[in-house]
Amino acid sequence: MTDYFAGDPRSNRERMLAGDDYIADDPDLTRDSQRAMRLQAAYATAYPQNPIAARTMLRELLGEIGEDVEVRPPFFVDYGTHLTIGDGTFINYNLTALDVAPITIGRDCQIGPNVQLLTPTHPLDPERRRAKIESAAPIQIGDNVWLGGGVIVLAGVTIGENSVIGAGAVVTEDIPADVVAVGTPARVVKHLA
Repeated sequence: MTDYFAGDPRSNRERMLAGDDYIADDPDLTRDSQRAMRLQAAYATAYPQNPIAARTMLRELLGEIGEDVEVRPPFFVDYGTHLTIGDGTFINYNLTALDVAPITIGRDCQIGPNVQLLTPTHPLDPERRRAKIESAAPIQIGDNVWLGGGVIVLAGVTIGENSVIGAGAVVTEDIPADVVAVGTPARVVKHLA
């Protein structure tokens, strides 16, 4: 069996947070992931009864959440602590935000249903993939961005402020500010400024 991290004294958690290759079997990562699952489930149960009271759970789960944010359950995160949501943002049902690396959602964004923000990546090499190695790169979504329903944003992508990503698009590369992008992979089809 190959020791892919020979000579690297860091834990898998430390490697993950640095954006380096890691294996997600670290006990701290497992504990943090289970905590996130419990808080997500509690939030989904509490929200229909009392959205204001449920917000306390959201504040406990997420790294940072602004004022006047609405997150409709269910939503799914790996850890939650690496997800930041700016003031006035609305997130519709079924957001999947795999926050192995930081995910930043700006102010006044509109996030459609079934959006996926996917920071983890896996190696192309089959042996390394079989060894469960992964890494991650952050996602940055600027202020006043609209992600249509079913949009998928891949690791390492930045979307500039005021841009609109059409429903079902797969964003594989950075998108500048003030544009409309659609398709798979997403491409700019209109400038807004």
